Amino acid sequence: QVQVVESGGGLVQAGGSLRLSCAASGSVFSFSVMGWYRQAPGKQRGLVASITSGGTTSYADSVKGRFTISRDSAKDTVYLQMNNLKSEDTAVYYCNAAVIAGTPGFWGQGTPVTVSS
Repeated sequence: QVQVVESGGGLVQAGGSLRLSCAASGSVFSFSVMGWYRQAPGKQRGLVASITSGGTTSYADSVKGRFTISRDSAKDTVYLQMNNLKSEDTAVYYCNAAVIAGTPGFWGQGTPVTVSS
């Protein structure tokens, strides 16, 4: 049974930094794509950043230059380094791990990030 577990969320002041971690386990196959999504109150869940097993990254325009996604493929672990946080980054952050790109994949339970102004 696949498990996806996030950690690292919390409360931070605007301009501060946080690092989120996500570990996926239980799959016979490696995860070709892992990514971070976020959902703010009253809004839909949207992609923040993703990374393939080959290291190709993709970012939402709102976080480019501030967030960095990285991956330890040997451990199926992905990280999201968030710098210069803004109040609009406040959301629950979810990790997704997909064996095949474009499929729904597996979701973690989410970790909340609150940025105070």
